[in-house]
Amino acid sequence: MSNPMKFSYTLWSPSDTVKDVAESLGIVNLPDEVAKSLAMDIEYRINELLEQAIRFMKHSKRTNLTTSDISHAMKVLNVEPLYGYESSRPIRFREAILGPGQTLYYIDDDEVDFEKIINMPLPKVPREVSFTAHWLAIEGVQPAIPQNPLPDEGRSSLTSAGGSDSRGQPSIGGSAGSAEVEVKPLVKHALSKELQLYFERVVNILTNADSSDTMKTAVLNSLGNDPGLHQLIPYFIQLVAERIRMNLKNPPMLYLMLQVVHRLLTNPTIFIEPYIHSVMPPILTLLVGKRVGSTQATNDEHYKVRDFAASLLMEVCTKYGDTYHTLKPRVTRTLLKAFMDSSKSAGTKYGALAGFKCMGVEVIRVLVLANLKDWAAVTLSAGAHLTDDDRTRLGHVVLDTLRVLVEPEFQTIDELKDSDRQMLIDYVGEDITALILAAPDGDDIAKAVLDSKKFQ
Repeated sequence: MSNPMKFSYTLWSPSDTVKDVAESLGIVNLPDEVAKSLAMDIEYRINELLEQAIRFMKHSKRTNLTTSDISHAMKVLNVEPLYGYESSRPIRFREAILGPGQTLYYIDDDEVDFEKIINMPLPKVPREVSFTAHWLAIEGVQPAIPQNPLPDEGRSSLTSAGGSDSRGQPSIGGSAGSAEVEVKPLVKHALSKELQLYFERVVNILTNADSSDTMKTAVLNSLGNDPGLHQLIPYFIQLVAERIRMNLKNPPMLYLMLQVVHRLLTNPTIFIEPYIHSVMPPILTLLVGKRVGSTQATNDEHYKVRDFAASLLMEVCTKYGDTYHTLKPRVTRTLLKAFMDSSKSAGTKYGALAGFKCMGVEVIRVLVLANLKDWAAVTLSAGAHLTDDDRTRLGHVVLDTLRVLVEPEFQTIDELKDSDRQMLIDYVGEDITALILAAPDGDDIAKAVLDSKKFQ
């Protein structure tokens, strides 16, 4: 009669595998029924483990089962995972023949000499992990910093991928003539063809004397509303600076360039903040320049340009004064130097006073009021070479600057008395006092000036 245990319903042969493991653990003479039951249970557990592992494989969008899938499945089934196996390292098995019909498969592990490991020098201490931020691109232009790839690397990859024909057009695949490809500087390719054409048309319309006012208005509206012009900002600022330097005797051109700056500042889609320090020199040049316009130009023209420059200065200081902490102090020093220099022209002093209006109440109290008496004694005296129009305009801008001090909620003087008028004369001089009291709102200005004196 044949032995029934030679035929099994499981893949795990009770007579071979299970009994071999039992004998390795010191269990001899394992009953056949026990070996059969263990084999069936082992097969069930393995099938359950493989089902879970295949689920992990399918959810990972893979077709190969890895050891990580087995480890995850064992964790789900609350079975202690195996240690020492990684999916990134392939497991190599070797075959050993123990006897006739007996084959043993084992993992090919490298033998390690502990004495060699102990005596070998220690590796270098790894650097501490740290994170830093850097600009990949600013306004569409990649800065040349070590973290970013070099422009030559990008061009070399393009030329290695394909050559070019005799007309300079890229060809499909490399060729022997690819080594002769002419690589142009990156700066020339920073602007697209559309932006270059747009810039040329704008420059042509703004600088051509034959351009109509309708075309210039259309260009200014485009600069103030069109998006996607951020790459052209440095070019427009350079254009404004050059045209102002070359056309200081042409008030209409100067006014037009200030309009360009105004439209760039008011365009909601342009991030002009990094270029504020480049915008300030043209504005200050037209505000406190010694001569704006030719000798044949009327005072109305160059004073109009200075007033527009003062309004732009106020807009810049109001909007970006908190972002750039050195902006207002630098502008204030420039205005104070132009205000106190007796050799400057009437237009320069007019521009300095117009610029002080946007610097705030504290600057006017400390710098303007403290020096107004001496300034008036030199500038508005009978010996000063001023025309009647210049003298009138300086008087108006002085009053406009002092009106900034008027704050009714902080006034401490109810009514001006003779003693207050005498105190005002001692503080700002007779010329300025007469100018203040002659104004329709002179009492309010006088009260504000006297109140400001108390804060000093």
